[in-house]
Amino acid sequence: MSRKLVITPTYNEKENVENIIRAVLGLDIETDLLIIDDNSPDGTAAIVKGLLPSFGNRLHLLERSGKLGLGTAYIMGFKWALEKGYHYICEMDADFSHDPNDLPKLFHACENEGADVAIGSRYVSGVNVVNWPIGRVLISYFASVYVRMITRMKVRDATAGFVCYRSEVLQTINLGKIRFKGYAFQIEMKFTAWKYQFNVQEIPIIFTDRKEGHSKMTGGIVQEAIWGVIRLKVGSWFTKYNRPSAVTSTQ
Repeated sequence: MSRKLVITPTYNEKENVENIIRAVLGLDIETDLLIIDDNSPDGTAAIVKGLLPSFGNRLHLLERSGKLGLGTAYIMGFKWALEKGYHYICEMDADFSHDPNDLPKLFHACENEGADVAIGSRYVSGVNVVNWPIGRVLISYFASVYVRMITRMKVRDATAGFVCYRSEVLQTINLGKIRFKGYAFQIEMKFTAWKYQFNVQEIPIIFTDRKEGHSKMTGGIVQEAIWGVIRLKVGSWFTKYNRPSAVTSTQ
């Protein structure tokens, strides 16, 4: 039986973390949940620890020393997932901007529909964003247009953070060489998987802005994404993307 894992990084998510745990682990699918907390001063990790006995070996917690970046949290989670033998690994935010009820669609795409990477996409079927200011919608939408122009990658939501990976993808990508920490990390992961010729599919979702807590978006994260795309493209000219036969997709 295939093993599934959802990875959710947290920093100051005390308003959301218990609800997101119960929502994910209450779904009618067999999935585990890994919370990676960056030493939240609001006590997020303590809430998770209090819930661990209620969910047995389905809920896990990794604690880090401080706020070290979204990308490094996911890299830690990916390595942990591969060590534990999970077959399908999904990224998801803790603030309900990603609807837990969409998780089965992403897992299904990878497990049953041939996707190696399944993206919960805001833009593959129009603009499906709720409660964001129009300025932020435009920045996000045209960021993906910019990524497509520079990289030629045919992904309409390149910055999406709601993504499911087959374990073969994470085994193939050299996770130790993923450079970016903010939202450029999301672009780098998709671009690298695409360059390895994995099957990247977009699954339409509705993205709803958080109702509790505060956004972690900063100007530095945006700048990293803008310049990071150019660095990714140039770096790809000097990189060989050869997939080991042991992890070649079975499509």
